[in-house]
Amino acid sequence: MEETSASVVNWVAEGNLEVLQIYKLLQYVREKNKPQINKMVDVGVSNLLNLTEPKQGLGALFQASLDRDEDLARFLLSLGAHPDIQDKKGRTPLMLAAQLGYFNIVYLLITNHANVNLTDEEGKGVLFYCISPAKEHALCLQMALSCNTNVNNVSNSGKPLFVFACENAMDCEDLCINILEKGADPNAVNQVTRCSALMEASKAGAVKLVRAILQKGGNPDMIDQEGRCATHFAAEGGFLEVLQVLSAYSADLGISSTKGNTPLHFAAAGCNPKLKNLDGQLPSQVAKSNGHKAALKELKKAEKRHVKLSAPDAVNPNELWAVTLHDWSCEHETTLRKAFETAEGLDKPVENVSVENFVSSLQALQAHQAPVSNENLQRIILEHDKKRESVVNVNDFFKGLKYLQKAFVISSYAPKQAKKKKGGKEKKSGKSASSLPICIMPPEQISIREDSGLPYYMIENYQPFTDTNRFNPDRPPIHPIENDSAWYIDESEKTYTNIHYCVKTGDLESLSLAFTQQVPVDVKDQFFKTPLMTACSCGNYQVAKFLILLRADVNAVDQFNWTPLHHACHAGHVDITIMLKTFVTVVYVHIYFLYIFLHLFQKQLNIYVFTDQNCLDIAINYGDARIIGLLMAKFSRKDKEKPTLKTASSAQEKVNGKNALSYSLDV
Repeated sequence: MEETSASVVNWVAEGNLEVLQIYKLLQYVREKNKPQINKMVDVGVSNLLNLTEPKQGLGALFQASLDRDEDLARFLLSLGAHPDIQDKKGRTPLMLAAQLGYFNIVYLLITNHANVNLTDEEGKGVLFYCISPAKEHALCLQMALSCNTNVNNVSNSGKPLFVFACENAMDCEDLCINILEKGADPNAVNQVTRCSALMEASKAGAVKLVRAILQKGGNPDMIDQEGRCATHFAAEGGFLEVLQVLSAYSADLGISSTKGNTPLHFAAAGCNPKLKNLDGQLPSQVAKSNGHKAALKELKKAEKRHVKLSAPDAVNPNELWAVTLHDWSCEHETTLRKAFETAEGLDKPVENVSVENFVSSLQALQAHQAPVSNENLQRIILEHDKKRESVVNVNDFFKGLKYLQKAFVISSYAPKQAKKKKGGKEKKSGKSASSLPICIMPPEQISIREDSGLPYYMIENYQPFTDTNRFNPDRPPIHPIENDSAWYIDESEKTYTNIHYCVKTGDLESLSLAFTQQVPVDVKDQFFKTPLMTACSCGNYQVAKFLILLRADVNAVDQFNWTPLHHACHAGHVDITIMLKTFVTVVYVHIYFLYIFLHLFQKQLNIYVFTDQNCLDIAINYGDARIIGLLMAKFSRKDKEKPTLKTASSAQEKVNGKNALSYSLDV
């Protein structure tokens, strides 16, 4: 037994009896066996419920919290479980539940007076374990903050809680703001790196958090070990809005780091673009070496402007105090407009205010007074009241163009709206090509299997019933009887797949199983394709041969009247084309011969042959009963007269260089 603090006692099981009983108790907790837990607490060693096992330091309440078993955790607490027991790393059940986002367990432990200000062996409190982007962790944080948890907790490594939270500001910005509102130090600094919370927030580009820290009194000019400030990190990340907020709170945009680097992005906002770092490089040279052409272009402009304004008699039209005032006014525009309305005694937006109300409104902001001296403020008033009417236009003041050039006002960098052309008709957008609808089979025409309710083209996957630990393709069973896997392997559930997928992968076992289950070999899917068509298009010769041997229809057509031969030829599979050609040719020769004969038969034309056979002989040799029947009917109608033998005309004497005989049939 060892005491870890004045309020918490951590009991580690010692001796064989205590160790065995705590492990047995943890087993019952995992099994949720309340009667056995109650029995062991009653008859077991003293304080068994609060003992922890010697390896990791887990106890009964730890296990219930990790299992997120609220009922069992409440049961253990009712038996006397201590809510603040700590493991080997000093973590309490509350910390582990918060880390996992188990808000119901966190609420249960807090209501049972768990100490929210305990720290682990690294000096981290429960709030360190709540920093995560999940909603559950946000609930855990709210519960812990409601108990006056120490928000300025600093770990043993010198990292404050608020700095740790701001390191994750990209995903946890709202959590950081909640911690800040509960009293966290806005100028909290990592004691090792000297990096402040504001720097971490600027690095993450969290505009809301940066604004909240500055409003709470955060110092924008604090520097870390390398001399960098928040503006350096914002410029490095390219966060223009963060830079604008920092400028509005009078951040020094010209601070140089220990290496002499300044925030490059603010070359046009008042910092010296001709200042070199320790490597002797100008900001423009750094931009050029990194390939930033747009930044290089702006920096070159800034260098020329700086040289021009560095002349003894030159006057800078964009002084630093004016730029800061403009950024400040844009940052507090909503508050200032309300102050102007109040000063004028109106409940609606005002466009013009008197000079007295203008000055009093700027100086009335208690928390954030205007960063401008009285002398410079009078210069601003003169720029807006050139007619000496003692009136200042509010909109012109927020635009800033009266006392700054266009390149120095924020509106110049806002996204611009496309201007509409005056007069004339609007240009019509080009016609977009209409999508071609896909021809699919209507659902009512798709045959459904009675056993599974799926379409017939969805077939059952063949699953080998063999113990793979004993047999494999290289070591099959010597005799089928030797394979007794079916006696001790559970039968797996049936799975179905598209028959065309099996055709593409060459799964002959699944295809054979499907055809034994009365699946038609010419079944069509929703795209009117048969398995043979798919085999021909993907070039699977073995499957195509397998389907043809099962009497697959080689003349089946899809919605485009394409046969399997069309698909094989289109895909360029010569071997399948040769195999299909014999089947397709025989059928089409029958059809074409019949059509040609009927056409000649009805037109009283001469039929030429290159042998001494007549038409009836050829028909008998060919074996088509339909043609034989037509010829026999004609000959019987002519009283069995033989056809008249005629000599071919001079134009018909040569057919492909051979003599021909013509037989005329008079209809």
